[in-house]
Amino acid sequence: MPSTHKKVIVRKMDRDSVQGYVAPAFIVDGKVELLNTAGKVVLIDLADVKGVYFVRGFDETESFARKTFATRPRTEGLWVRLKFRDNETLEGMMPNDLTQLSSDGFLVTPPDTRSNTQRIFVPRTALAELTVLAVIGGIGGRRRRAAPTPEGQVPMFTE
Repeated sequence: MPSTHKKVIVRKMDRDSVQGYVAPAFIVDGKVELLNTAGKVVLIDLADVKGVYFVRGFDETESFARKTFATRPRTEGLWVRLKFRDNETLEGMMPNDLTQLSSDGFLVTPPDTRSNTQRIFVPRTALAELTVLAVIGGIGGRRRRAAPTPEGQVPMFTE
């Protein structure tokens, strides 16, 4: 199997899940195109999907140790809180880049990057609310240059 096919677990709104592989463009006509572990192509309507979890392996049962960040994250991007239609809440990081936004949903990095889940694609239809908690890094977070010395000021230290 080519490396472009990623292992995913598709979690549905009815708590059911499907394991399989997806291609880089896995949204086709409003449906998730998935090659399941039996080798059949399955189309799942985005309205039924709670999230597409990109995982390291199928063996581990997914339960996040942390659904929220304990402290302010250090990764550059948007720190967001997702509230699903079933009242579950999850925090994550999104890229602060409008070109990476999709009309179908959001790609989020969960707080616990050492868990089985590496990223989550969350369809817009699964969300009740999305809140940006902070913008981390970027141009405003970089060091500013020292202001130039005004004319007429006597230097205190010489090199």
